[in-house]
Amino acid sequence: MPNDAPTAMDAAFSISTVDISSRGRWVEAPALKLDGQAIIVNGKWIKIASLYDEDWIEEELRNPELCVKLLKGQRGVLKADILRFSQMVPDSAPRFAFPMELRSIAVAEVGNLKNWWESLPQESRKNVRRSAKRGVTIRLKNFDEEVISGIAGVQNETPIRQGRKYPHYGKSLEAVKRDHGSFLDRSDFICAYFEGEIVGFLKLVYRGKIAALLQLNSKVAHYDKRPSNALLAKAVELCEARGITHMTYGLFNYGSKGHSPLREFKERNGFSEMLIPNYFVPLTTWGQTCVNMKLYRGIRELLPKKMLATALNLRSKWYTSRTSKAGVA
Repeated sequence: MPNDAPTAMDAAFSISTVDISSRGRWVEAPALKLDGQAIIVNGKWIKIASLYDEDWIEEELRNPELCVKLLKGQRGVLKADILRFSQMVPDSAPRFAFPMELRSIAVAEVGNLKNWWESLPQESRKNVRRSAKRGVTIRLKNFDEEVISGIAGVQNETPIRQGRKYPHYGKSLEAVKRDHGSFLDRSDFICAYFEGEIVGFLKLVYRGKIAALLQLNSKVAHYDKRPSNALLAKAVELCEARGITHMTYGLFNYGSKGHSPLREFKERNGFSEMLIPNYFVPLTTWGQTCVNMKLYRGIRELLPKKMLATALNLRSKWYTSRTSKAGVA
């Protein structure tokens, strides 16, 4: 580190709290506030510190070296074994000499709507046209009571999504408002309407020259109208108008899970894999062991692909059976 670099004594840091959403519920968590950024700690057996809302904020971790020094001095609720942080898309060349893995991000180049459209398979372009022909209209909306009610209607349609229990099912309007009320000063809400009803929505968060797709959801009952495809097309249109170069849509590969319907949907709509450095800095002796053995990946990553696929299939069938017995539509 250069001699004139800031030290832990010079840093503007404090211990505070932030509200985080965990499995569909809001909880208060302790945080290290450093130069306007918040670092939180998660995990039971392996405590991992990370930048709060890392995938949605406008900057990556500003000073990892200083953050490591400060975290090593913490005790109690903020004691961490590992600091994890990533570089931002499209910065794919490693810039730090810390242990790292490449993180698989789903990214679409959206600087030119025409180029994105022409890169899509014919079926995807047909789906966007089909949506309009079947009566779906796409509107850019403010986050008002109508949109909140519409989002709640989409989320409360079914308790099972993608083969698992959907944590946002059954939430009140007030809870929906809180869940989706973040980053409103740099977000767009795009809604799909059919006969006056919101049948799908997309929330796009702008992060400088990139945009992050935070939520994309639509009603299963209107799947034949392909509202999700039309929503994505509108999102790319907005990105081009703003000079946005890349749009992210979560992960491309989910560890050992392999191919999935969600990944296929992303591929069909212009998203591909971009590998971004994801750093794991040991802070304790136990943390060093976990980094050496890559235990931070979790038990799911240690299972063979076939075993994991079988387990996910059984989970999906169990949730479906349980829902049917409870008489939930």
